[in-house]
This record gives sequence, C-alpha cells and structure tokens, in this order.
Amino acid sequence: MHWPELFARAPTVDREAIETALSSHRDRTTEAASEADAAAITEPRESQPVRVVADADVLVADLCGDGDARAALEPLWQHSWTTLVASDDLLADAEAVIETIADSDLARDWRAAIDSWREPVVHHPGDHPALASAYRGGAMHLLSFDEGLTGAQAGATLSGRFPVSVREPAAFAQLFDPDRLYGTVADDSSPTRTGSHDRRSYRC
Repeated sequence: MHWPELFARAPTVDREAIETALSSHRDRTTEAASEADAAAITEPRESQPVRVVADADVLVADLCGDGDARAALEPLWQHSWTTLVASDDLLADAEAVIETIADSDLARDWRAAIDSWREPVVHHPGDHPALASAYRGGAMHLLSFDEGLTGAQAGATLSGRFPVSVREPAAFAQLFDPDRLYGTVADDSSPTRTGSHDRRSYRC
C-alpha cells in the first residue's frame, strides 16, 4: 500500500479526538495485559540520536494530515540513516485508534505500511508502549502530544532512567537535523537520502 493513497483515504481528525480514542484504548489494554515470554523481550540497546519513537497519537495525526506530525516524521522517511522504532504494542494502539476514527480497512493498510518502515522491539506487557520502545530500541527522541510525557516533571524523571528527550512534534522538527547526525552512525562524509521525495509522492 502506497503512502499517498493512505493519506488520501484518511479523515481529517483533530488531536483531541485522537487523544480521547487513544486514552480509552490504552485503559482497556492495560487492564487486559498478561505476562510475556521473558526470552522475547528486547535487550536495551545503546542510545543513538538518529533513533526515534513516535507515540501512537503522533502516528495517527501524521496519517490524518496534522502538519506538525507530518513535518516531524518526514525527515525520518527521507534519511536512510535514521530509524523509526516501534513495538507491536505501540503500533496496535495506533491501529486501534485509526479503526475508531476511520475504519478497519484503513487501519489494516496503514499497519502494513508502517510495519515495513519501523524497526521492531519487544517490551513487557503493561509497559507504556512509547517509553518502552524508546528504552528497548535505543531511541534518544520520543515524539508525543501527551502533556503527561512532554512536561518538565516527566522529563526530569525520565532523564534519570535513560537518555531520552520527549518533545511535541513541532519542537522536534525545529531541532532535529539528520544531516548533522550522519557522522554518529557512519564513517564517510557523504550522506545519502532514502529518496528525493516525501511520502506524499512515494511509489513502491
């Protein structure tokens, strides 16, 4: 499934509706969480500034045409040395919200597209999917609209546990410069992009 087709099919939905649907879904899934196979849990990897997690609200907002979410995620698509990290639980949250605000067909097709892009990690059931994805996947950036994550108090608490910066997409887009970070993951000095176009013109 091509990204332009997904974008064209997605409804225009405000962030409040996305947050409400996500909160309701997570309340239900937290209550139903069960034990996981310890051997399947991803060992935390070394943190890198080119590894990024987008919370479910940002992933859904990106699909639905939110300018801030789209501007934050587009550079990850365009630059092959950056990595979008996400657990199955995180994507399941976003998929459930898309099904709620749109329909199951769009949710299924979006999941297939995002699965081919993200790098998967596995965390314990009941962990916050975005935070756990960042911790297990070595992501130094976490994008979210959730004020409970982006606030100063949450930032101070998280900084003592692992190196992650939680920002709203607009703030991240202003600060994140993939070209300047190329040297952190490669020895040569000639960065190459995944493609010359953004996802709105992408074709397989």
